[in-house]
Amino acid sequence: MRHFHLSRSFLLRLSLFGIAGLFLVAIAISSMSLRTARIDLTADRIYTLTPGTQNIVDSLRKPLTLTLYFSEHATRDLPQLRSYEQRVHEMLREIAVRAHGRIRLKVIDPVPYSDDEDAAESYGLTPATGGSNGERVFFGLVGTAGTGDVPPQAIPFFDPAREPFVEYDIAKLLYELGMPQKPRLGVISSLPVEGNLVIGEPSWAVVRQLDQLAEVTSIDPEGLKHIDPALKVLLLIHPKRLSDDAQYAIDQYVLHGGHLVVFVDPDSEMDNAPLVDAHGVVDDHDSDLRRLFEAWGVVYDPAKVVLDRSQALTIELNGNSIGHPAMLGLGTQDLNHDDVVTASLQRVNFSTAGFFELATDTKARLIPLVQTSDEAAVMSAQRVRDAAGDPTSLLENYEPTHERYVLAARLRDTFRTAFPERRDRGHLDRAVAPGEVVLVADTDLLSDRLWIDVQPLLGQQQLTPFANNGDFVANLVDNLGGSTALLSIRGRVNSQRPFTRVRALQAAADRKFLVKKRELENELYETQRRLAELQPAKNGATPTTATAEQRREVEQYLQRKLAIGKELRDVQHQLNAEIDALGLRLKFINIVLVPGLVALVGLIYGWRRTRRSRRVV
Repeated sequence: MRHFHLSRSFLLRLSLFGIAGLFLVAIAISSMSLRTARIDLTADRIYTLTPGTQNIVDSLRKPLTLTLYFSEHATRDLPQLRSYEQRVHEMLREIAVRAHGRIRLKVIDPVPYSDDEDAAESYGLTPATGGSNGERVFFGLVGTAGTGDVPPQAIPFFDPAREPFVEYDIAKLLYELGMPQKPRLGVISSLPVEGNLVIGEPSWAVVRQLDQLAEVTSIDPEGLKHIDPALKVLLLIHPKRLSDDAQYAIDQYVLHGGHLVVFVDPDSEMDNAPLVDAHGVVDDHDSDLRRLFEAWGVVYDPAKVVLDRSQALTIELNGNSIGHPAMLGLGTQDLNHDDVVTASLQRVNFSTAGFFELATDTKARLIPLVQTSDEAAVMSAQRVRDAAGDPTSLLENYEPTHERYVLAARLRDTFRTAFPERRDRGHLDRAVAPGEVVLVADTDLLSDRLWIDVQPLLGQQQLTPFANNGDFVANLVDNLGGSTALLSIRGRVNSQRPFTRVRALQAAADRKFLVKKRELENELYETQRRLAELQPAKNGATPTTATAEQRREVEQYLQRKLAIGKELRDVQHQLNAEIDALGLRLKFINIVLVPGLVALVGLIYGWRRTRRSRRVV
């Protein structure tokens, strides 16, 4: 019998082929069974979809196409924008994977003068300037429904400033594609926001703007006993003398999950309808929702107005330009840029506004949207009205409280009823789930005069906004009018990872510079004081002696100034040296140390295998 002996090298090659085959089989199986499996290893899980986005994607019933237009060639010199595009692209891929085939994702580079560029512009995408060779940069998203019965939706440009809200913006686009009907909006107002057709008075611009976003229904508070739960959002503007039945209807609307926005005002300048009662004509321009506010733990005084001299708007009065401390122009530093409603706004104007606080015994949360500066003060509404002819008188004896007063906010809580004694059909004593109400302590911000300039043009009115009041209200309705899943999507962290160690070094150097700067200022002050003392008329000193002392003093100061300048340069050089050393250490670790360790481990492993093989032989 012939025996076949397989050589050692043949067995080794056979084993390698077997391992390679098993590897290919494992890849094939994983590509089919783990196609949608992904692991987010980022520190802040920036690629993991929130439950709100997952619910919106899971509820899609129609096939959608998402087309990301990104100018790949024009952004080759814009690394920050390219990095942001990768984040957006990865999030869109996550959404497409989650949709299990219901969402098709395409990426197009709209090169100049191409059909793709024309298509991007036709969808309303807004190009930015500053690309390579002066090219325009497109970076937007277009969503279309496969059935064609829903108009396309678009994000005109992914602004890096809105990176924390990129998931919200994409989810909102998906929601609008999947739910194309306009949300229903109810308005209860004691102000003429709807205009007056009899006398030819048009509706306010903010209402006309809301008509484009929602189906607006005006609700008469007289005889109001029930609010249709189908209303997505209810605007309550300047509530005055509401009946108990009307307040109870609002109370139950909120407890059943309705979204309410309340506009109250300690001095509504647009309220020009006087109250006539048994005592005659009463100057009645304030509004309140006291019973509901008390039940919700909100503290609001309808007789107090907030002044802010640092944010006063300039008005024309008797031919003079003066700052009105009760009319406030609140800018980016006063707006909550962690909230999707105010994140992109630049300025919101208020006039004779009140403020909100929380009661000490409440568990509710008050999340500010708009606040004053710390130069604000509080004054009685009556005094503000009395100073209408001379607003500068409000600055007499002005003492800032150094507090930031909340003019608009989200109130979040599991609300309780303000009418525990009622037992109407469907009555709730407590909301079944946490909810939120938006509170605004001003009604004048809704008026045209505080945010748009109206000019006649070719027989038409040309509206030019100079503040974001309309955008503020539209964002509120847009945000609250979406699904509860959309409301649950909050701002995310920025994906740009700063060099924290380098920033710490820079901060330490800044502190050193600040100390040296203060030393220099103190030296300057002391020298000037000494120079004043050395004037010739003082201490009987002769001009020659005084001049000599002054010269010596100045020479000493200049020498000290040069010395401090050298110390400042030394601090800067030390900072640069520490940063360079840190960079060298990182380069050494990444380029030399880690590859060297890997190679060393490989050599040790190979050496041990060789020794083991020799022992077997």
